[in-house]
Amino acid sequence: MSVSTRKVRFVNPGRLYGMLKEELDQAYFEVMEKGDLIDRGQLRSFEENLAGFVGTKYAVGLNSGYDALQLSLRAAGVGPGDEVIVPAHTFVATASAVVNVGARPVLVDVLPDFNLDISLVEDAITPRTRAIIPVHLNGHMADMHAVMQLADDHRLTVVEDACQSLGATQSGRGAGSWGLAGCWSFYPFKILGGYGDGGAITTNDPEVADFVRRMRYNGEDRETGEYHGHGFTCLLDNLQAAFLDVKLRKLPEWIARRREIARAYHQAFAGLLGLTLPHYSDPERTHVYQNYVVRSKAGDRFSAHLKANGVEVLVQWRKPYYRHSALALEDRGFPETEALCAEVCSLPMAVELDDAEVEHVIQIVREFHGV
Repeated sequence: MSVSTRKVRFVNPGRLYGMLKEELDQAYFEVMEKGDLIDRGQLRSFEENLAGFVGTKYAVGLNSGYDALQLSLRAAGVGPGDEVIVPAHTFVATASAVVNVGARPVLVDVLPDFNLDISLVEDAITPRTRAIIPVHLNGHMADMHAVMQLADDHRLTVVEDACQSLGATQSGRGAGSWGLAGCWSFYPFKILGGYGDGGAITTNDPEVADFVRRMRYNGEDRETGEYHGHGFTCLLDNLQAAFLDVKLRKLPEWIARRREIARAYHQAFAGLLGLTLPHYSDPERTHVYQNYVVRSKAGDRFSAHLKANGVEVLVQWRKPYYRHSALALEDRGFPETEALCAEVCSLPMAVELDDAEVEHVIQIVREFHGV
């Protein structure tokens, strides 16, 4: 079989910049000419618009999704001696944030939709359990009705790791608006990505917003000059906020485009043996397709075929994070996580993909399956 010379990028930030060049350049020059570098109006504008988009009263910009998680846990009072429920299948930062506030992450397996299996959480709860972090993975929310009911029953704090699901909803309510705080990442590959790292929390609790706003800037209340504790330096850069504000205005149409690409993949791949697609039956939960993650029984042979034929793919994660011995996490047995880690492959899914590139991805996937 000949190897294709065509290349389909997993994401193409340069092309996306070209699509937004005039508006992004305008934002850049406004910031630079005014010298608006740290904690200025562009940051406050983005925070207000992000809160409005998510459906919360407050948003606080930070420099990473990890800092959103660890500051949310600190705002909830989680610390040494506490336990926090986290999914066995997620990016390691979810568990690391728990460890780095002094608490213990207790891992629970996931469902075939990659999100926390709520039916298994009850058995993992102990008298030390203080919080639960549902992760809305790949653009599809965990079942937040079930999460919130369980949290109410056991008096647990809910911190949503919504870093991959900006714009997703359940029953019309946005990801990141259910728990004490929603945590966001604006890493460049995200559905709303910056030109560098970034993050935020969203919340309806004014005390949480005040705490995070102070702790992101060394514990200082910027209006009074009073220090409220030993904080951190993790403020969202003002220039990144300006860029993100431009992109946020485009997000509804970008989500529509992602769903259009997902429909094309779905129609082309439905019925292919050994390939499970990320389309789920719950009509209450909308999918924004941050990632289009298929599960191939062929594992690495499938992803290698795509790469050899010019299709960049992402594999997250062949080795579950709890198997890295240096992290010292307890492996209590997670069969669904083990199964999907052997099969996952994320196909190109970005607003800057053109139709010809989508068709090339479809052709190569179908070719692997002999059709």
